[in-house]
Amino acid sequence: MSVKWEKEEGKNNGKLTFEIQPDKIKEGLDTAFNKVKKSLNVPGFRKGKVPRQIFNKMYGEEALYQDALNALLPSAYADAIAEAKIKPVDQPEINVESMEKGSAWVLSAKVTVEPEVELGEYKGLEVTKHSTDVTDKEVEDELERRRQQEAELVLKEDKPAEKGDTVVIDFEGKVDGKSFDGGKSENYSLELGSNTFIPGFEDQLIGHKAGDDVEVKVTFPDDYQAEDLQGKDAVFDVKIHEVKEKELPELDDEFAKDIDDDVDTLTELKAKIKDQIKEQKEAAAKSAVQEEAISKAVENATIGDIPEAMIEDDVQRQMDQYFAGMQQQGIDPNMYFKLTGTSEEDLRKQFREGSEERVKTNLVLEAIVEKENLEISEDEINEEIKDLASQYGMDEKAVRSALSDDMLKHDIAIRKVVDEMTDSAKAVLEEKKDEKEDK
Repeated sequence: MSVKWEKEEGKNNGKLTFEIQPDKIKEGLDTAFNKVKKSLNVPGFRKGKVPRQIFNKMYGEEALYQDALNALLPSAYADAIAEAKIKPVDQPEINVESMEKGSAWVLSAKVTVEPEVELGEYKGLEVTKHSTDVTDKEVEDELERRRQQEAELVLKEDKPAEKGDTVVIDFEGKVDGKSFDGGKSENYSLELGSNTFIPGFEDQLIGHKAGDDVEVKVTFPDDYQAEDLQGKDAVFDVKIHEVKEKELPELDDEFAKDIDDDVDTLTELKAKIKDQIKEQKEAAAKSAVQEEAISKAVENATIGDIPEAMIEDDVQRQMDQYFAGMQQQGIDPNMYFKLTGTSEEDLRKQFREGSEERVKTNLVLEAIVEKENLEISEDEINEEIKDLASQYGMDEKAVRSALSDDMLKHDIAIRKVVDEMTDSAKAVLEEKKDEKEDK
């Protein structure tokens, strides 16, 4: 016996038994001796110069077994799982079965492995058709949004504030007659109707003019980020300094040229906006088809129970990515939790909600890659390295040293099977479209 895998019935656990052969044991013992002899003090010998036979006579070769095993185990275990063709998802529990002198060492490992995946249909799946047509109203709405962005705020002289106006205010809020953190500010610009403040706050300023003092009464929502204020009644003393209204530019050729250097007329701007919306819709439609195709492929597959270790690993990966994104934006995680009234455990629970589905999706995609047995060329690897270097602003050599060919091939293969699933699903949609047109 070299390697033996015994999976428990109906479970993702099993026992992996494997051996370390005498020639490897000798190498491990030599390594262990060379390490330990440096610290030995034996009368008659200089430090680090004790002969092996003297060491064996004084201490016994068995004294080297543990260090030798520590040196040999990682590669022996890796070779064993490769030979057994299993995919562990957690740290193994190693046990020594025998370490007899002159014989192969026999070890066993209690291993948790990936659940088995039996693929169903994953090509040519029927998915929902998403329209990419662009209506005149969509173009007009986008044009109006850009017009609003170019609006200027001008003072309203002795006129009451209306929804959409911006007021410059001082305010101080109190709960039970006492001020609270974050409840006071001066010369604060607030757009009425933006729903930036507590519900009801902005509405109570509508109809008031510059110079007015307004008492605003509100109730904090039950899910307010500051727990000590949740559900509490508050009174804000508000001083309105200024009321400003938006002054919108005319929708004409000059406006078109002002916001886009590549057009000369409003008609050209509308045409460009239509093309941009079309492009966005096509990208969104492709993404939706892709997500639905993947989801259906997962539904069509039969997947064993997901080990807890895989769930925890996924949650931790999501957490790490989230915190990395925070750091890139210069946000301190502790400050984020304080401001949002949440905790790291709350975030962990949030990511755990979709974890099982993410794990299942990854398992199915991995199974498809294995079944398709895709060949990834050196040109594709080089192109991937260039794309990653450009995306992260890194030198291509740095990317190459950070990622192995196997990692790069894996990512390329996953993307290729997803593209193939998406294309085959879109082909079904086109066939259905042609069938309808023929009738």
